[in-house]
Amino acid sequence: MSLESPTPRGSVLLPGPHDVTRHRLPNGMTVLVRENWTSQAVVLRGILRVGSAHEPRDAAGLAQFTASLVTRGTARRSFADIAESIESVGATLGVGCGYFLTTFGGKCLHDDLPLLIDTLGDVLQRPTFPPEHVSRVRDQILNSLRQREANTGIVAYQTFARLIYPPDHPFARSVSGSRDSVANLTRDDLAAFYIAHYGPRDSILVVAGAVQTEAVLVLLEAALGGWQGATRPAPGLPAVPNLSDIRQETVGLPGKTQSDLVLGAPGLDRAHADYVPMWVANSILGQMGIGGRLGERVREQAGLAYYARSTFDAGLGAGPWYARAGVNPANVERAVGLILDEMRRMRDQPVAAWELADVQAYLTGSLPLDVETNESVASELMDIELYGLGLDYLYRLPGLINAVTLADVQAVARRWMTPDAYALAVAGPDMVTG
Repeated sequence: MSLESPTPRGSVLLPGPHDVTRHRLPNGMTVLVRENWTSQAVVLRGILRVGSAHEPRDAAGLAQFTASLVTRGTARRSFADIAESIESVGATLGVGCGYFLTTFGGKCLHDDLPLLIDTLGDVLQRPTFPPEHVSRVRDQILNSLRQREANTGIVAYQTFARLIYPPDHPFARSVSGSRDSVANLTRDDLAAFYIAHYGPRDSILVVAGAVQTEAVLVLLEAALGGWQGATRPAPGLPAVPNLSDIRQETVGLPGKTQSDLVLGAPGLDRAHADYVPMWVANSILGQMGIGGRLGERVREQAGLAYYARSTFDAGLGAGPWYARAGVNPANVERAVGLILDEMRRMRDQPVAAWELADVQAYLTGSLPLDVETNESVASELMDIELYGLGLDYLYRLPGLINAVTLADVQAVARRWMTPDAYALAVAGPDMVTG
């Protein structure tokens, strides 16, 4: 079967309903294919509906550990066989894990797509979790966790997450788990987790690049169409109450010379009506240029921070909104004060018309650049399908961004940027925060 297009074609800059095919396999996997014959490469990106939210609290890290092992050997292929066949053609194949999703994907030349899809189907459906690799990967995870425990930025964020989320919420703990929890996980735990949770129901697979749509759908039907797997529904999330007070915690790390701080509160999920206005508002506060208003005020004008910026993690759950900065330990209190000042200014005063116009021009103007590669197209299409945005979303998005008003920016700042009720976590040399 030929994977080549009968007549090589150029690609429209933004993917949309005119050039993206959406197909649902009988087992519940949704496939999106976008042909792009400007290069010979093909990118696959996919998700399964399983992540650390599915693991028991006393088995933190189980989902990520399991994802790390599925490519380490199958009923048909050893780990060496998988590595040799994929690497010999310059292809890539990987599996990862987050709070709610297990991600998988790879990249290859179009001639090697049958090999990549067949191998992908094998590792997703028939992993064997070889004991020697369980031990080896556990050691790698434990070593990574030791390094994370000494990273001020990671420690500050994890402390912040624990301050704002209930103990039974998956966001309150690390996807990687802890050294104690990972050390106690066994091969049987991984295999049982796989059997209980891995399956194609409501999964998504995106293919972008040098493929003929009909041919790639045939390959995917053959490799993955017969997979059934687990059908267990996703667990519900505990409620996340808004903060009504100020919570602070400082973690001392020996031998550190810099402090990292994270300041914020629970935020919104991707489906919230405030998403686009909040994206615009956060870009003004802590993203544009060197870090928006925060970068200008805290880093450039006051000279207090190595970096200062803000972000919000809006996904399947209500992720946090937060500002973060890396500062000299002696400057933590002053940096926190300036961050809170800028939050109050966003809340109490409309932003300047030119600031809004600049951010809108940047966000809309960067859209074509965000889909320049097959990788970025696959990522955008994944989000579009995951969040039910519609295949015309990238064409509607500039209008949504430009429709945001000065009043909208101030309104979301008042709702989500709360300078009187927040959590502050600082990691670095021992000190007192104000």
